[in-house]
Amino acid sequence: MVRVRWIIGIAAVTALAVAATFLPRTVTGPVPAGPAPTPLGWTAQLQPLSGDGVPGLRDGAAVQARFSDPYALLALDDGSLLLADAGDNNRIRRVAADGSVSTLAGSTEGLADGPALQARFHTPSGLARDAAGVVYVADTGNHAIRRIGLDGQVTTLAGGIRGFADGPAAQARFDGPMGVAVDGLGNVYVADTWNDRIRVISPDGRVRTLAGGGEPAHIDGFPSVARFDTPVALAWDGDGALLVADFHNNAIRRIGMDGQVDTPVPSSNVINGPLSLARSHDGVLYVGDRSGRIVQVSAQGHQIALVGTGQVPRLARPSGMAVAADGSLRVADAAAWRLHRVAVLDPGQAPAPARVGPADDAPLPRTEGRWPLAPQQGWHEAVGTLGEVRGNFKGDSRHHLHDGFDVRGDVGQTVLAIADGKIDSPLSSWTVGGQAEGLEVGPLRYLHMRVGRDPRGVAFDERWQQLFDAEGKLERIRLRRGTRIHAGDRLGSINSQAHVHLSVGSSGFQRNAALLGFNGFVDSVAPRITDVALLDDADQPLRADAQGRVPVSRRGRGVQIVVEAWDQVDGNLPRRRLGLYQVGYQIRDAAGQPLAGYEQPRWNIVFNRMPPQQQAVRVAYAPDSGITVHGSAVTRFRYLATNTVRDGLMAAGRWQPAALPPGEYVIQAHARDHSGNDALGGRDLRVVLVD
Repeated sequence: MVRVRWIIGIAAVTALAVAATFLPRTVTGPVPAGPAPTPLGWTAQLQPLSGDGVPGLRDGAAVQARFSDPYALLALDDGSLLLADAGDNNRIRRVAADGSVSTLAGSTEGLADGPALQARFHTPSGLARDAAGVVYVADTGNHAIRRIGLDGQVTTLAGGIRGFADGPAAQARFDGPMGVAVDGLGNVYVADTWNDRIRVISPDGRVRTLAGGGEPAHIDGFPSVARFDTPVALAWDGDGALLVADFHNNAIRRIGMDGQVDTPVPSSNVINGPLSLARSHDGVLYVGDRSGRIVQVSAQGHQIALVGTGQVPRLARPSGMAVAADGSLRVADAAAWRLHRVAVLDPGQAPAPARVGPADDAPLPRTEGRWPLAPQQGWHEAVGTLGEVRGNFKGDSRHHLHDGFDVRGDVGQTVLAIADGKIDSPLSSWTVGGQAEGLEVGPLRYLHMRVGRDPRGVAFDERWQQLFDAEGKLERIRLRRGTRIHAGDRLGSINSQAHVHLSVGSSGFQRNAALLGFNGFVDSVAPRITDVALLDDADQPLRADAQGRVPVSRRGRGVQIVVEAWDQVDGNLPRRRLGLYQVGYQIRDAAGQPLAGYEQPRWNIVFNRMPPQQQAVRVAYAPDSGITVHGSAVTRFRYLATNTVRDGLMAAGRWQPAALPPGEYVIQAHARDHSGNDALGGRDLRVVLVD
């Protein structure tokens, strides 16, 4: 049994002294005072470190740098970082303390050893470094562990062919390894993700299984008994034990020095799918999860969300973390193509607004006008747009906002990829057998289909790994990180929902998929406004007087303006009502002239990007929105035009008439679809302001 511990001694010091300067080394100088204890529950401030939120490959200054899939981080002794940049870049990048970026190793996608800038990786994920400064890479797409020496040479330490086999390094097999760690004896530990095992490569090159085996499960105990489910990242605790981010078990597991496996951080409502781990000098653990949170876990196991709390916005996919010397964090947000500093604010300070998520001008996937159904260059009926009100199956007509673009299809019809892409997440499919079953390929999500299989349940090819429970029921579909998907590939077959739902962007950062452009899609139909109303403090409508005017008090909290409107597009069925792209209002005098400040409509609701909070549906829509009668084919879109839902933000608001003198005014509603057609219909509501 290889004991997991740190060894500090003369040999390590000597190795550092003679190491070449290919990688940064420890800075010499006066011995500093010991680091301060890590505070618990500190207030986080997100600060930009590097990347402009646009995918690409560009070295240079922090604000100019671009990444493709900035995944794992490794802190170096001089304050800089190494970054595994996967996606289409497949490089190991160096990020200086000031955020500037250079390329350390890698070129095009593939498997090739040699000089650093000629070597080739395929979807690198985890990074680690030994006492001498040698870097190890979990080369996920190559099913290998690679080594970057101090001389800049890249070699394959073990693996290179998908499978499972222990033994000499050249014969060993891994399956999509994502995590890697090194102990003081030079043993390299591997989170062998799709084998659901933790493996060890000893200094003599032999590979063996440390813990896990068989089918994925959550079992503690002796190494031969213990089971994991999609382990993705590794870290050391302060006692020499190995911590494992056990992704699909939603837990942090621990392999002690005696080999026993336990679960110090069990599944909870705070952590949702651990992706990345980092540990402070005094044993405080940080966990980045698939929901965009960063959670602090104390030595006693208390879990406190620092990022993604509402006060501090969530990230798109915090896939890599490192603790800096001052106790702050460095975070790689893979799905937003950014690196962040997460600084500790003094008690009582409020965090400043932070720029998170992809840039507004980040390019969309290149679809060439394809639809997700055959014929891909033909026309198909659009049956849903971003921002529409949606209910649930429990009678709530305002449960959530629709985050994509729906295309009608027949049950069982094959769903096709609309663009080239790459699987970049350890969880690319979900809800097998459910109505919301779906698949994520890069920034594109396809929902309401049997993922990777035909209507009979037969997998399309070996890429789509099917997992079954003890009764033989299909439990999950796995696609390995690094799997390439090409435009036109079969992705699944439509389920009972009879449409394909397309969304663009990770959850909480979806952009309007209508921007993708679909061949033959035309919208020349003007939206219709069918009602304009006012709501009081209790969400009750204000009634008109005998002259057809709605009396409004100049005192109090103000009123909410409700605009009911709907849209259609060319070729759709007449009964098919779609939501609007933007809704606003103007205040005019009795003669119809806009008041000062209302020369242009106040477009408070613009569905260009999804707000991250689920409760935004109740900010965008009035209570009687949605399908209010069970079985009705008509959805009512009643927009709260005085509230703000746009640019990924939301806020409640009211029209405050206190500054206007008593008298008659006109509230004029405005609505527009994504093609720029302005709404027709009864847009004006006459009001009279009274004291």
